[in-house]
Amino acid sequence: MRKLILQMQVSVDGFVADTDGDTGWLVSDWDQPLKDYVLALTAPVDLILIGRKLAHEFIPAWSARAGDPDIADVYTHRMNDLDKMVFSRTQTEHGWKNTVLVNEDLTEEVARLKKSPGGDIITYGGSSFAASLIQAHLIDEFHLFVNPVAIGKGQSIFHLLDQHLPVKLVSATSFLCGIVVLFYQPQYRR
Repeated sequence: MRKLILQMQVSVDGFVADTDGDTGWLVSDWDQPLKDYVLALTAPVDLILIGRKLAHEFIPAWSARAGDPDIADVYTHRMNDLDKMVFSRTQTEHGWKNTVLVNEDLTEEVARLKKSPGGDIITYGGSSFAASLIQAHLIDEFHLFVNPVAIGKGQSIFHLLDQHLPVKLVSATSFLCGIVVLFYQPQYRR
């Protein structure tokens, strides 16, 4: 069975964006060891899942990076070359190669994908999309990139939980750029 990996940037107080959805506080100047961590994390991945809201900014940003020879790197090419699914009930176009739009039930479709042949699957959210996957007990690994900033209030990926979700810490890795990656496996109660 394929694993569904969540890679998400969070503040030290656990938010993925402020109340207006702004993420300008994220550390963007990653050091090489963090980039290497992400390349290793995505090596077994052959499919990216994203929600409509994130796709609105995510797709143009990665497409633009691929077209800029000064910033395009191995990871940029990987992001653009991997197969992607954008889950949306309203979007009709996406403008990104190797991408399909899906308007099926999120929980049913992701459960089906996890049972299908292939490599691992990764998602980057956004917050509501990730929260729905967590609520449905579909995430197999959390890779939370804790940024060195507290924002006070904002959007959480855990706001749909109706009971505690125990997690097992697999590793905690700090990087010179200030980010600490916490790798957890959820211990869902079925």
